Amino acid sequence: MKLRNWILAAAAAVVALPLAAGSARAYELTIPSMDYRTGPYAPNGIPFANGWTDYFTMLNERDGGINGVKIKMVPCETAYNTKKGVECYEKTKKAGSGALVYQPLSTGITYQLIPKASVDKIPIHSMGYGRTSAANGKVFKWVFNFPATYWSQASALVKYIGEKEGGMDKLKGKKIHLVYHNSAYGKEPIRTLEKLSEKHGFAFKALAVDHPGQEQKATWLKIRRDKPDWILLWGWGVMNQVAIKEAVSIRFPMDRFIGVWWSGSENDVKPSGMAAKGYLSGAFHQPGKNFQAHRDILKYLYDAGKAPHPDFKDRVGEVLYNRGLVAAMWNSEAIRNAMKIHGTKEITGAMMRDGLEALDVDEARLKELGLGGFTIPVKITCANHEGPGIVAVQQWDGKKWSIVSKFYEPDMAVIQPLIDEDSMKYAKENNITPRTC
Repeated sequence: MKLRNWILAAAAAVVALPLAAGSARAYELTIPSMDYRTGPYAPNGIPFANGWTDYFTMLNERDGGINGVKIKMVPCETAYNTKKGVECYEKTKKAGSGALVYQPLSTGITYQLIPKASVDKIPIHSMGYGRTSAANGKVFKWVFNFPATYWSQASALVKYIGEKEGGMDKLKGKKIHLVYHNSAYGKEPIRTLEKLSEKHGFAFKALAVDHPGQEQKATWLKIRRDKPDWILLWGWGVMNQVAIKEAVSIRFPMDRFIGVWWSGSENDVKPSGMAAKGYLSGAFHQPGKNFQAHRDILKYLYDAGKAPHPDFKDRVGEVLYNRGLVAAMWNSEAIRNAMKIHGTKEITGAMMRDGLEALDVDEARLKELGLGGFTIPVKITCANHEGPGIVAVQQWDGKKWSIVSKFYEPDMAVIQPLIDEDSMKYAKENNITPRTC
């Protein structure tokens, strides 16, 4: 009887072996994709999500992943809704081998995820958006907002205006209006612009537009009455299209109308046709697809029938597509850093954070990646999670976008005290002892 029981147990163990072996998961680099392919902001969310996904997928198809480890994309639809965004985070943070980094693509979602990041030890890269004071890495250990913040961008755009007026001293007495999305995102530059108006003597007025931004008649009636010299636009989605159409309707000169870099895509200007010619926006990377990385994406994904979203081949190289691509590039480089720093290919979110904080992508490395001249070099440190903070201006010529200015340094004499004040307030409210860097 004992022998029979032993034989049955051994047989059961043998049968179970393939099942156990099959259940073991191979390690993959898990990257959530906080998408919004639905809702009023979908026209802008789609190209970013495609650029983000395509770059990582191209690395899988061309290189076998990063250092031989495949990347697992985990999409989750937020519809640019903060509640849904938090739900996506909770749903995906333990997906696969564990989420390595989040790109929320929403200032509202970012604000909600900041306190969660330090608990879950998963970094957030709110690239050029989110909480500006997260630039202070001494306080915000888990948040990165390189290559520049909204406050730096506001400062750069004012410098561009000053240059066009003949010098910063010529801003005195000028009128600059801000038309902004009535949300945490749209409100970000207001305090900086108020401080800059005090410094340079221009009159500043902020005009809110409620979500989703289709109703702007009253706003533009005020603008027609006030006759500002320059208008800044902090919009998103359909709000941008409507604002440009309204500016055209009151014959406001397009070359004195400047959008934040989230208000400077093909989606924003094409509905107005040639009437939008001359419109400007901030920029930190080139438009177009004349780079080797784009050619590789077309070759290994679209031409090979392996693109996650094949119907969007003709949108490769659009401004927001390139925005997603550059975000993926920087994060893939951070993954390489993390592997090197920790001597393992199986990294965690905490290791990824170290990789982001050691990020140093210079022009030589950009050339190796097939992106020479595509964007600015970025170096991150323990204290500085914003990076260079420099911003250029691009212009729409009726058919395409082109960068038409130099890159402007932010006015840190104005911005740094604001960053210090806000970050230290956050530290006090959340019992955070700033790191020594």
